[in-house]
Amino acid sequence: MALDPRQIKADFPIFAAQVRNGRELVYLDNGATTQKPRVVIDAERDFYSSEYGTVHRGIYHLSAMATGLYEAARETVADFVNARLTKEIIFTRGATDSINLVARTFGDRFIGKGDEIILSEFEHHSNMVPWLMLQERTGARLVYVRSTPDWRLDMTDLRSKLSSRTKLVAITGMSNVLGTINDIDMICQLAHEHSARVLVDGAQLVPHFGFDVRATDCDFLAFSSHKMLGPTGVGVLYLKEEIGAAVPPYLGGGDMIEYVRYDGFTTNELPYKFEAGTPNIAGVIAFAKAIEYLQGLGIENIIAHEREVTEYALDRLLSLEGIEIYGPKTPDKRGALFSFNYKDIHSHDVASILDFANIAVRAGHHCAQPLMQRLGVNSTARASFYVYNQKEEIDILRESLKQCERFLKHAVG
Repeated sequence: MALDPRQIKADFPIFAAQVRNGRELVYLDNGATTQKPRVVIDAERDFYSSEYGTVHRGIYHLSAMATGLYEAARETVADFVNARLTKEIIFTRGATDSINLVARTFGDRFIGKGDEIILSEFEHHSNMVPWLMLQERTGARLVYVRSTPDWRLDMTDLRSKLSSRTKLVAITGMSNVLGTINDIDMICQLAHEHSARVLVDGAQLVPHFGFDVRATDCDFLAFSSHKMLGPTGVGVLYLKEEIGAAVPPYLGGGDMIEYVRYDGFTTNELPYKFEAGTPNIAGVIAFAKAIEYLQGLGIENIIAHEREVTEYALDRLLSLEGIEIYGPKTPDKRGALFSFNYKDIHSHDVASILDFANIAVRAGHHCAQPLMQRLGVNSTARASFYVYNQKEEIDILRESLKQCERFLKHAVG
């Protein structure tokens, strides 16, 4: 069933609220964060209005109801990524928090001096800085896999760099700059042949393609609610049960303990061992509604829709004189986002001019400064698409880009 972006947009109040100068909002910053459908907004409001209580700590009705909703959300997430056990799903503050949790628990316990962590050249700072910090703490070494000339992961280079020293491969599922989609199945297989663990940064991949942790056999998966129609401040870490049982807790405090003495403590069972303090209860419950909304659209339908939009965008934008698009040039090798530079106009100027036309795009280094250096640029503009975007918006973007040079000349004059 083909998705109807116009019909989907009607579920998102912001599109009706943000009409400026007679122009509808063309929201193309989904790689950074997505808009929220009414069912998600209502879920958070309703929880605070009529169901609010803390979780796990009270025997009164509101607390029991809140706990039930919170744990039902965990089951929704577990089903969405096909986790074997719900206790393998840890709620965090976001993908960044999830990756830091792995670095400070698994990393500190099992990665030491002389050990190696393999990353790609494509990584977001969130999947680089925690490992750079671990390197400083332990003396471990970071190893980077090259990209091919068409901006895909060089699997031959990966094979050559895997060794008995490799303890972890931490890899993005999809580049937030290039749109490159990595072969996670093959990466996991190759890493496990060397007894290395695999962490997948799924912040960009999961919202658009879903994910099956058992099919890939990854050891860790990190992703965020706000990039898939849910609230900010909520993330997920999937980790295999045996790893969670073997590593120390991340933070200390309430709920992560079973018993505390003056001279020590014992930790709680999974997943609570890694969920210290009062969580973002309303956000987690609303996140479950976001997942249900996406499942209602159908992941296969989302993939097909975004593939069609991506193919159309490549055709229309590459035909624009003076544009350079970074990353693979075939729609089956990339996700629905495009980093680009237009003529000699700075990306910040491009984004500002597009904003006059009520078009929202990203501009900057996209938290990937090493990759910007690899590309030979300081920054790019980025247009990223989701379920409510349509081909007509690509045409609006293309025509507005053509006006950038004219606008700047007029402004200078």
